[in-house]
Amino acid sequence: MRLRQIALVGKDLDRIRNDIAAVLGLGEAYADPGVGKYGLRNQVWPIGDTFLEVVSPQQDGTTAGRLLDKRGGDGGYMAIFQTGDLAAARARIAAAKIRVVDQIDRNGASFTHLHPKDVPGAIVSVDAMEPKERWEWGGPNWRDNVRTEVAVEIRGCEIQGADPGAMSERWTAALGRPREETADGWRIGVDGGEIRFVKLQDERGEGLRAFDVAVREPAEVKARATARGCVDAAGEVVLCGTTVRLLPA
Repeated sequence: MRLRQIALVGKDLDRIRNDIAAVLGLGEAYADPGVGKYGLRNQVWPIGDTFLEVVSPQQDGTTAGRLLDKRGGDGGYMAIFQTGDLAAARARIAAAKIRVVDQIDRNGASFTHLHPKDVPGAIVSVDAMEPKERWEWGGPNWRDNVRTEVAVEIRGCEIQGADPGAMSERWTAALGRPREETADGWRIGVDGGEIRFVKLQDERGEGLRAFDVAVREPAEVKARATARGCVDAAGEVVLCGTTVRLLPA
C-alpha cells in the first residue's frame, strides 16, 4: 500500500499551477479530461514516480466546490494509494462497512473512492495499475514530464481533526496497515512514507492540512516560495492552501 498521489483543491487553477511549478521546480502538467464528469478541471505533475494534483470546480454543486466552501478556501482534497492486491483491498473495505462513492476498472487501471464520512479527513482512493509502474491519472507520457532537480518524491501527508484516534482507526480499516500512537497523535506507515493524524491546528475543520515532499535543497525551495509569497506567518511553505513539509532527499 503506497501513497502515490496527493490531490489539492483550489479556485484559481492558473495561479496555483504557476506557484507549484515554480516552487517545486516541476515539469509540464497533465490535464486529465476524465475529471470533467465531476465538474472539474485539473493539473497533475509527476514528482519522481509520485504525483501532485490540483482540481478546480468548473460548475456549481461539485464535491470539490462544497469542500472549498466548508473549509474556507483552497486546501487538501484526496489521498490516493496504490495496492498490489486490489481484490483483497476491496474485500477489506466491504468488511469494514466503508461505503464506496465511485469505482472503475478500465483497461488495467482501477480506482475505488471511499466515502469521506466513513474514512474522514480526505477522499481516500485505493487504486491498482497493470503494470504497477503505470499511473493512468498522470497521463500516457508522464515520464517525459519528470523533473527531479528540485523535488524528488511525495512521502506522506497530515490529516487534522477533532479526534485523531478515531480518524486513524478508520484509515487503518481502509488501508489494512497498523497505526501507532505518537507524541502528537497517530501515525500509519505506508510503503515509502506515512500518514499522520493530529488535533485541529486551525479553524478550518478536519481535512488534509499538509503533505511531505523530499527535496534536494530545502533552503532553496523555501527561498523560491518566499519570492512568490508562498510562505505563511509561521515560516511554512504553503501551496494551494496546504502546508508543504520539506524533507531532505
